[in-house]
Formats: sequence, structure tokens, C-alpha cells
Amino acid sequence: MSSYRIQGATGEWEVVIGLEVHAQVTSKAKLFSGASTEFGAEPNSQVSLVDAAMPGMLPILNKECVRQAVRTGMALEAQINRFSRFDRKNYFYADLPQGYQISQLYHPIVGEGQIEILLDEKDESSAKTVGIERIHIEQDAGKLMHDQHPSFSYVDLNRSGVALMEIVSKPDMRSPEEAGAYVRKLRSILRYVGSCDGNMEQGSMRADVNVSVRKPGQPFGTRTETKNVNSVRFIMAAIEYEANRQVDVLEGGGSIVQETRLFDPDKGETRSLRSKEDAHDYRYFPDPDLLPLELEDAFLEDCRASLPELPDAKRRRYENELGLPAYNAAVLTAEVETARWFEALLAALPSQELARQASNWVIGDLFGALNRLGKGIEGSPVTPAQGAQLLGLVADGTISGSLAKQVFEIMLETGQDPSVIVEERGLKQTSDTGAIEKVIADVLAANAEKVAEYRSGKDKLFGFFVGQTMKAMQGKGNPAVVNELLKKALA
Repeated sequence: MSSYRIQGATGEWEVVIGLEVHAQVTSKAKLFSGASTEFGAEPNSQVSLVDAAMPGMLPILNKECVRQAVRTGMALEAQINRFSRFDRKNYFYADLPQGYQISQLYHPIVGEGQIEILLDEKDESSAKTVGIERIHIEQDAGKLMHDQHPSFSYVDLNRSGVALMEIVSKPDMRSPEEAGAYVRKLRSILRYVGSCDGNMEQGSMRADVNVSVRKPGQPFGTRTETKNVNSVRFIMAAIEYEANRQVDVLEGGGSIVQETRLFDPDKGETRSLRSKEDAHDYRYFPDPDLLPLELEDAFLEDCRASLPELPDAKRRRYENELGLPAYNAAVLTAEVETARWFEALLAALPSQELARQASNWVIGDLFGALNRLGKGIEGSPVTPAQGAQLLGLVADGTISGSLAKQVFEIMLETGQDPSVIVEERGLKQTSDTGAIEKVIADVLAANAEKVAEYRSGKDKLFGFFVGQTMKAMQGKGNPAVVNELLKKALA
């Protein structure tokens, strides 16, 4: 649990944070039309008559979007509301052709849930539960482009009508670090479930950041909302700046205005966009073109049956059944692609007793190599089956640990299987005692002075003799046999 406090002239201040995350639903069609949702298309090339709000066009609800929202709610251990309803939120804006947004105010599809976050991957006592207030489905607006012409703006309606899940947290977070951990964990769950791709750079996941400050133990202060922040780093920076700004205002005798703000990533600061009162005059009312949504048992059962093993359950299984250290289990389950790659590696291992060694190899050798190459695990030049084969060759004594590193580097360059590399390049480890004894005799003869020093009590020289022997054998000597025979020879 983090104890983030801002030290002001009048004492300590506590930060209170709530997040409204907008996650674009994974669906080939929009929420109420059949227009494509593919990213990067030519402006206004994916706009149906419904999206453009042409007279007489009626919305038809996309069942897949409903399914994805329900599956997300189930993954967050949330209440699934069998009855929900769509409302019209009335306001005029240039990128909203209807003059209203179809959303869910009074009867959202998902109620209260929770997410467990881990602030330190090596320490499970750092876990904290953050409450989810609700999830509702709504349609996205289009996009205005202001930099195309000095006198006016262009509008791209490709995004208009795309389905969003608005995931509203409770004001349970108390530091930028907790908010960052929450967004990373939520993104991880959405990507496991497959309900959102979590691509924050493309805007398919973004957050409105609500921040207020108070003296510890006091009632909540007045909050501000910083809109559409699209990276974890920016979310944390916006919170830190906004919390410190509010403390400065309050300690200067001023008061916090409830308002909407924007975050400027270049300057690392927030700035005022518009005032925001407690009561919005959005004139919400039930959408007359859409019937209430009632979910049947069979549909809910199908949604639950389709859920994969989620990151928390997978992490606990890795710890309890495979004996992985807490840190390894947390790292390997944080991203769905990593978990899938590691699952394939486990399935190919000659023995599940190698799971711990496999986890160390992935986090150390494989991640290190991918980092050098600038690739993610889905672009790894080495397949899970090849990784399992390499680990098996070490386990059965065919090659040593040091030789395995050489083989791995060759695998990265050539894509060859490790068994082929070992065979073609003569890299098999030798346990031939006669051959090893001959090399040891040569090493001791060449280092007679050090042998005398060792026998006079300088035991630390043993490592020197091991190194010289392995060097002479080009790393092919079985380390256990080398150690045993050296001890005898030196005695």
C-alpha cells in the first residue's frame, strides 16, 4: 500500500483519485450500424447513414458489443444487470451528427465490481483492491482536425458510432502509482478477455482522470476532471501535477473550481478547458428508438464459458502448482502475449519440473535478447518449442549452461533448432572421465605454483582451476564431473 502525501505549508495533504476509462469494444462493426471499425482508414470512408444521422435512420444494437461488455463485467467480478436501457445524452458538438450521444445513465449493463492491483511484483502484501462503480456502453463521437486549414476545422466521422465501454472506478486510489497500476491491470484484463485491444496510442483506450485533495481523514474535496489522457505515464504525470496545483491553490487561500481540464504532455501540466457544474443539463431521457435490453440465462452462461483463465488466477497457479517465484509469476502473466508464449513453452517441456528454470530463462535470456532486438515476444525469432528443446538439452546433460547461452545466440541469428546447432557444430558436453582427467593434468602441470598455493590452504583458487579446465575444453566439459575430478587431482 503506497503512502503518497503532498507536504504543504499547512501540513500533509492526501490525494483522492477516480478514473473513467473509455475502452473501445473489439468488434468489426459499430454499436448501432454495420460500418467498419478498422483503424487508419481514409477519413469518412467508414460512415453509414446511421452514423451520419440521416433522417429516418434507426439504430440496431450490435449483439457482439453487448457480449463483450458482459464478459468484461464478469472478468471484473461485477454485477451483471439483466435489465439495462439506453438513454440519449443531448448536447451539440460538430463531431456528433445526431446532436445527442446514445449512452446508459440510469440503467447500465454492469454494476459494481473490483480489481486487485499489485504495487510491488515481488511483494504480495502490496496488493490493494480498487472498486468498480459501473460499466456502461455508449457510442463514440467523431474526430475534429484543427491543423489542416488556418480558418476552419475538418471532421472525420469514421469513429462516430464506434462502441465504447466506460469503466468507472470508485475514488479508491491515493497515489499516481496506484492509478498507474490500476490502468495497467485493467488493460491486461481487457486484453486477456479480448474485449479491447488496449492500444492507448491509437486512442482505443483512454482515461478521464478525476483528482481532488484533502487533509487526511477529512471529507472529499472538490474534484477536477482531466479528459482523454492516453498513456499510463501521462495519467500519472497529470495526477501529480493536478494534485500539487490544487494544494497550492488551497494553501494560497483560493478554492478549487469543479471543471474539465486538459493535460499537455509537452509541458507536463494541466490547463482549464471548461467549467463543470454538479448538475449537467444534458436532458437525459430513454432512447425511443431502442428497446430495453434484457439478458437471458443462456446468453450469460455462454459469456461466462467463453472467458479465459485470467491473469490473477494464472499467476496463483504458476506460484502454487509450478513453484514459480512471485515475481516471475507476476511478470509472465502481466501481458496476454507473454502468458500465451510461456504456456506454449510449458506444454513443450520434457518435464514440468523444468518450469522454474524455464521462467528464469524467459525473464532473463529471452527478454534480454528481445530487448536488444527491439521486439516484443510475439515477434520472437525463437519459438516456444525451440526454447523447450534448449532447456531439455541442458537438463539431460547434453550441453552445459554456458554452452546453452552460445547455442541461444546462434538460434537468434539463424532460427535453427538447438539440437541441430549442437550436432552440426560439435557442441555436445563431454562426461568422458578419461578425456577430462587428461585436460586437468595438463592444466595442473601448467600452473604448478598455483597448485602449491592451493595445497597450502588457498582454497579459493579452486574456481581458477575449474575455469582453466572449462576454457581448455571450450566449455564442453560436464561441470559436475570436472569439479569431482579436480578435487581428486588436487588432493
